[in-house]
Amino acid sequence: MYRIKNSKHLASLINYTNLNNMISEAEMREFLNEASELNFNSVIINPSYIPLAKEILADSDVKIGSVIGFPLGFESTKAKLSEASALLEIGVDEIDAVINLNYVKDEKYDLIEKEARELKELIGDKTLKIIIESKILEDDQKVNIVQRLEKAGVDYVKTSTGFLTPNHIYEIVNDINIFQKYAPKLKIEIYDGINIWKMANQVLTGGADLIATNNGYEIVNKYKELRENTQIKPKPITL
Repeated sequence: MYRIKNSKHLASLINYTNLNNMISEAEMREFLNEASELNFNSVIINPSYIPLAKEILADSDVKIGSVIGFPLGFESTKAKLSEASALLEIGVDEIDAVINLNYVKDEKYDLIEKEARELKELIGDKTLKIIIESKILEDDQKVNIVQRLEKAGVDYVKTSTGFLTPNHIYEIVNDINIFQKYAPKLKIEIYDGINIWKMANQVLTGGADLIATNNGYEIVNKYKELRENTQIKPKPITL
């Protein structure tokens, strides 16, 4: 069983995510203030709110991430490189890039590796995560993809954009096992409908390095309520 030490530790393993394309500035401010309050590992938000995030999170340790090729991934490599350059110019710490599933369909794994390598060379010591949409892939496709991503020097494989039906916990663990066996140097981020702290614990126990979730604030506060703020009255001893 994974050992979550406390709510701060749990928050440090969560990338708090809000990629809603109809979110107001007031709503995003609230989201970012929540991230600052609990000190998540990072926030993943759409590019237009990066300047606001830099302002609100300036005095925190929360990293700022955004997305390219999102959510379908079929843009050209040149277009993805251009998007990545624009994000770097405004100061992101992490970039999530969606894989080109057309390449997967045609088994053009060399092009997947080439694109990932070019992105990593561009962003340097910033964190690059490649989203593969594992829900719709066969296991042999996952193996081929993660082996190529590891060779390209990618930092993380990420399971989903969040636009597909969430996986069952057993499917998630199956994915983690495949990634660890065939690309052991690649770190793993799970984004698959994790909305309660017990499921977060299960995923971390299964071997994930990070969790991405829209429900990070609720997860951490519920954990804090149940694990840190619960007062148990001992029963009186009767003889």
